[in-house]
Amino acid sequence: MKHNKKRNTAFIYETLSRLLTESIVHKDVKRKDTILSIIKEHFRPGTILREELHLYKILLETTRIDEKMAERMLHEAKIAYAKLDSKNIFDAQSKAISDMNKKISLDVWSTFVPNFKSLASINAIFSTKASVKKKVLFEQAIINRMTDQENSSVQSPMQPIDNLTYHSFIEKFNNKYGDLLQEQKDLLNRYITSFADDGFELRVYLNEEIYRLKDAINTAAATNDEPLFDIKLKEIREYLDGFRKREFSGTDLNRVLKTQQLVKELSY
Repeated sequence: MKHNKKRNTAFIYETLSRLLTESIVHKDVKRKDTILSIIKEHFRPGTILREELHLYKILLETTRIDEKMAERMLHEAKIAYAKLDSKNIFDAQSKAISDMNKKISLDVWSTFVPNFKSLASINAIFSTKASVKKKVLFEQAIINRMTDQENSSVQSPMQPIDNLTYHSFIEKFNNKYGDLLQEQKDLLNRYITSFADDGFELRVYLNEEIYRLKDAINTAAATNDEPLFDIKLKEIREYLDGFRKREFSGTDLNRVLKTQQLVKELSY
């Protein structure tokens, strides 16, 4: 089947994610910021491409379910996709393609995406131009993958980093930040890779880590009798209490790293 990958929203997102990861690994800040701005512009909540990508991910990331559930999920995804405005999708894709060509490079479309076949299959399922025979074959292939109990846990279909890039990143990361606390390394690792997985792992980690830090600060405040230090602890508590009300930023990263260091010192 001939497939125009530039008109595949999931492929666009996966390509941007991989390019972003590479720019982080190679410490190309300017390129990272450019790619990140494109992702935020075209895939922010409320955009048509974000809605379309969500339907792709449902079929790509759902694994180890029974066949009846897989068929129902596929059916509902197709119904939801049919409700999307195809012209709006096309126009939004055109803007994203233009930004990638002009702001990054025309070479972006040669980026290797290992799950390309799955992306193309789902694109054909959603497409109104694919023949009935092709749609049925691709639908069965997707159902088989969603119900595969043996291989589904081997590799996430939307994994944003291939093994070579990932191990290279980990090596450079450990060399640079080898003297950090383990919890600081965990935070940095999730922050760096959050741009590729839409921040899911980072949010999960922060929910637990902020709770741990707040508990440690509260314990320290209860046993402290230094007025100036108590003011500082109160400031930190207020910051942590309001944490969920804003989007996580580079400033937040620095403050949480410092709070982690403070909590470690308080435990001595």
